[in-house]
Amino acid sequence: MASLQKVFNQQLQSHRWRLANKRLILPVCLFALLLTPSTTELTVGVLADAFWQVASYVAATLALYHVIADRLARKSKLTHLLEGQSRYQVLFASLMGALPGCGGAIVVITQFVSGKLSFGAVVAVLTATMGDAAFLLLAAQPTTGLAIVGTGFAVGLISGLIVDRIHGPDFMRPAKPQHAPEAAGQSSDRPTASTLKLQGLFWKWALLPAAVIAVMGSLQLDIDQMFHLGSGTISIIGAVAALVAMLLWATSRDVTNYQSAVSEDPKPTTNTLFQRVAQDTNFVTSWVVGAFLLFELTIFWTGLDPTEFFSQWYILLPLMGVMVGLLPGCGPQILVTSLYLTGAVPLSAQLGNAISNDGDALFPAIALAPKAALMATVYSTLPALVVAYGYFAWFEWV
Repeated sequence: MASLQKVFNQQLQSHRWRLANKRLILPVCLFALLLTPSTTELTVGVLADAFWQVASYVAATLALYHVIADRLARKSKLTHLLEGQSRYQVLFASLMGALPGCGGAIVVITQFVSGKLSFGAVVAVLTATMGDAAFLLLAAQPTTGLAIVGTGFAVGLISGLIVDRIHGPDFMRPAKPQHAPEAAGQSSDRPTASTLKLQGLFWKWALLPAAVIAVMGSLQLDIDQMFHLGSGTISIIGAVAALVAMLLWATSRDVTNYQSAVSEDPKPTTNTLFQRVAQDTNFVTSWVVGAFLLFELTIFWTGLDPTEFFSQWYILLPLMGVMVGLLPGCGPQILVTSLYLTGAVPLSAQLGNAISNDGDALFPAIALAPKAALMATVYSTLPALVVAYGYFAWFEWV
């Protein structure tokens, strides 16, 4: 506790609290809703559900993912296999895209620019990737999440092979590879070291108990009764923990442009395991809380059920999912996934979004090879429309 207090004091001294930090808008709105008697219970419920049902599972999934990824990275020897073999390059890119998060896709983009991977590999990875929304879907609905990730991999592989067959591996490659300092999607506006340490400490101590309580909740156990707590105590604890996670995210970085608002924070190579887990978990949690609140408050204040509202445009919902997927960054995609989890949009819209979205990988692609990025996005949009409306016509059309 002493070390945690020390880091918190350093954070207060080193960080300039400015109104320019637009990320603070969400926590401020949450505090206002919590202090308003008519919305207190609703807000506590949303925060608690977001922490126990989403953030806890996302953090556990991320921890496992980073442990496995670190071990595989130390053992990988793919250079010889990939050289001059576009088929293997597309397969490798599809696998990298299927990994949750945006790291694999960003690696493929930078390797394409440096001349080591084909244009078909770029199409494959951008088609296969679902970005950080994959963590949310895998945590909330593992079976559906795995099915969509598998579909993205298959569609990405087929699309990449076709594109390479049509255009050849060097199509759209920049004549002079650029070595931009932000090539990996990193922003010069990096979180401070004290902020990173505080986020890491929070999840280092919270991960195990949060995961245990989350599993108990999923098993429909009365946790308050089991631990002899007052009714609603676990919900309040979850709400407080979600607020802490969101405040850590909100104060870690200013919103200076579109990218800093919708993409995960930069991860210095010196980051520890728990710091990496914390950055992505807090980012996903903040967007999920925003989406869940938007859904619940719409019903509370207007009486309008978003599910009923969207049903009036049912045939356009797959197109909506695909179009949102064209927006760079993981934030808009987490919003679509949240709407799917609440039942507001059908699985066809989620499928279209998962295949068309490029996550944070589109930022370095636009910076390093803008023409290739635009063309690859077009190529990933076409199969997204086919798959989304194919599923819609086969399973959802009445």
